[in-house]
Amino acid sequence: MDERPETELISIPATPRVSTPEILTPSGQRSPRPATKPSSAAWTPTSFISPRFLSPIGTPMKRVLVNMKGYLEEMGHLTKLNPQDAWLPITESRNGNAHYAAFHNLNAGVGFQALVLPVAFAFLGWSWGILSLTIAYCWQLYTLWILVQLHEAVPGKRYNRYVELAQAAFGERLGVWLALFPTVYLSAGTATALILIGGETMKLFFQIVCGPLCTSNPLTTVEWYLVFTCLCVVLSQLPNLNSIAGLSLIGAVTAITYSTMVWVLSVSQPRPATISYEPLSMPSVSGSLFSVLNALGIVAFAFRGHNLVLEIQSTMPSTFKHPAHVPMWRGAKVAYFFIALCIFPISIGGFWAYGNLMPTGGMLAALYEFHISDIPRGLLATAFLLVVFNCLSSFQIYSMPAFDSFEAGYTSRTNKPCSVWVRSGFRVFFGFVSFFIGVALPFLSSLAGLLGGLTLPVTFAYPCFMWVLIKKPAKGSFSWYFHWGLGWLGVAFSLAFSIGGISSMVSQGLKLKFFSPN
Repeated sequence: MDERPETELISIPATPRVSTPEILTPSGQRSPRPATKPSSAAWTPTSFISPRFLSPIGTPMKRVLVNMKGYLEEMGHLTKLNPQDAWLPITESRNGNAHYAAFHNLNAGVGFQALVLPVAFAFLGWSWGILSLTIAYCWQLYTLWILVQLHEAVPGKRYNRYVELAQAAFGERLGVWLALFPTVYLSAGTATALILIGGETMKLFFQIVCGPLCTSNPLTTVEWYLVFTCLCVVLSQLPNLNSIAGLSLIGAVTAITYSTMVWVLSVSQPRPATISYEPLSMPSVSGSLFSVLNALGIVAFAFRGHNLVLEIQSTMPSTFKHPAHVPMWRGAKVAYFFIALCIFPISIGGFWAYGNLMPTGGMLAALYEFHISDIPRGLLATAFLLVVFNCLSSFQIYSMPAFDSFEAGYTSRTNKPCSVWVRSGFRVFFGFVSFFIGVALPFLSSLAGLLGGLTLPVTFAYPCFMWVLIKKPAKGSFSWYFHWGLGWLGVAFSLAFSIGGISSMVSQGLKLKFFSPN
């Protein structure tokens, strides 16, 4: 853009000079002036900024305001928002704050996947288990910071969804191909896994509370899935992402509580007599290698939630003096401090309590198998009930991108917001489709290693690539090499962990029983 002379902002005559070939329009752009009248006729600018009469003050003030508005838009301080965003559940409300960010990130970051971390330690041992968990935690915390910074990296544009940022970095088509599948799985797939975990945990809770007194016909596993799905559908009627902040707070508190209870109850009980801390090995070297890769995939799967970072940040207001990345990063730091307080003790304490005897189901299965008669039923039932509450809360935040996609398609076609009935219908449909998939694929929750490898790029690789492609550091600089190297390392790990997950499934003889939950 051509630089405007400084005098244009200081002194401008009321009547334009005849020799001036251009005028300044209210939009701040230069355009040809219409045919001029004799110089004796004064030209009066008409605009919503200045009155329709000439004065020595009005015209310069108008010019100053127009130029300032254009400057702010060029610098990105007046963000141009998509009007459709006001109709969608993710961006419908923009009154979020650092507290909401902490609740949402903690609710999304801690869940059932943390309970299977000791299973990874059974194959990795003490040293490699702690080292891999620490590296993964630091790595994903850095990529989280990258996503927070890239939310408004382009002046005048907010990337409200992960796929939007991927399209801006990789291109329209390639961005969709790279980011759509892993983000869809991390949304819809996690919702399905939560139905499986929540339904099975409700069944165990009922067995613990009822005990030997339950002589009537109990509900089947599928019926417990259905009960949990109905509860999820009822809670999903909350309209937008900000409206579920209370549920995210409940999910965060229950996650911290049951994580602490599970490892404290485990380490407070006598350890099994045959416990061993030697990493589990397979008969062949290749089998052992694939088991280790599968275990690393479980560690990677424990750090999910990056597909929701931009969505959470988009619920916050952003101005020149108060950009959205400040409260978002403040809330994320608090959330990941508590996440560390959950995942490290549960991994180390769980492996110390059960060693390589850890069941593949994780800590809840170990408590139920080894200490069902040692721990008071009240405490055990409380821990299982907290897991149910956390799954109900996590279902809402992980389903919100799917709800947003449904409504975006509807509003694009009809050019009007969804009615209450349409919005409710979308959410009921999504809930029961997830229930159907869970019944059809009941083994889905046991594929943590494979799924961790498939979705790893969303957390560990793509943010590094997007930083280079959007921020454009100098080629050959440390930042350029560092982010390209970190990104390609994440892609290599993704391929290796996926292969390890598939090989472990084959070697361990995982039975893919369709439509036959236990």
